[in-house]
Amino acid sequence: MGPFLYMGKANTSLLLHRSVVLSTSLKTLYKNPKKTKKDEKKMSSTRRSRERTMKQLNLALQICLTTSLILQLVTCSNSTPTPNPWPDQFHALLFMNLSTTKLQLSDLWYDWPKGRNVNIFQKQLGEVLYDVEWNNGTSFYYTIGENGACEVMEFEVGIPRPDFLLDGAHYLGTEVTDGFLCNVWEKVDFIWYYEDVYTRRPVRWDFYDGISSQVMTFEVGAVLPDSVTQAPAYCFNQEKDA
Repeated sequence: MGPFLYMGKANTSLLLHRSVVLSTSLKTLYKNPKKTKKDEKKMSSTRRSRERTMKQLNLALQICLTTSLILQLVTCSNSTPTPNPWPDQFHALLFMNLSTTKLQLSDLWYDWPKGRNVNIFQKQLGEVLYDVEWNNGTSFYYTIGENGACEVMEFEVGIPRPDFLLDGAHYLGTEVTDGFLCNVWEKVDFIWYYEDVYTRRPVRWDFYDGISSQVMTFEVGAVLPDSVTQAPAYCFNQEKDA
């Protein structure tokens, strides 16, 4: 009986073990049921439906953007663009390539309400030159420091008006410059002005003498403190040059 009793106990233990495993599997299945093929097909169909919807939305968006661009181009082609007037006050940082092949940076501070236009030129590996122009035609060109010097000049006209290009400028068409698509105007063979087609900000302007100015920054409404524009005393101890 001993061997049979041992086998009986072994079978009982095996049955108990299998019952525990089956019970655990059923609990796991109940908590985390496996996805059936039907569920997978349903999810796949939902995913494809979402993808189709997104493609339709993207296509609609592309059509809207294309239509808007075409309308803009048609509008531009039917009318001659006019340059955007300058803001009454702005600050621009200019990178200038001179006709002498030298370079310089210019801090340009335009202030129409105060009747002044200030250029602070940093010469390449050289001095800083202040150019303060007033609407009465007087301009001060000076350096500061121990060896500071000054030259005063009188001109028949004052600083440019904000809309100076609207009178007499000729439209030359569009041109890509410095990576920007620009409208280009020319005035009296003196200045060639490049304005971004989309933002209408100035990008560049060239003068008849070969000087080219690239606009690096353009800050509308910025004002230079009055103390910076005051010419030094030695500017007033000399005669003005006409």
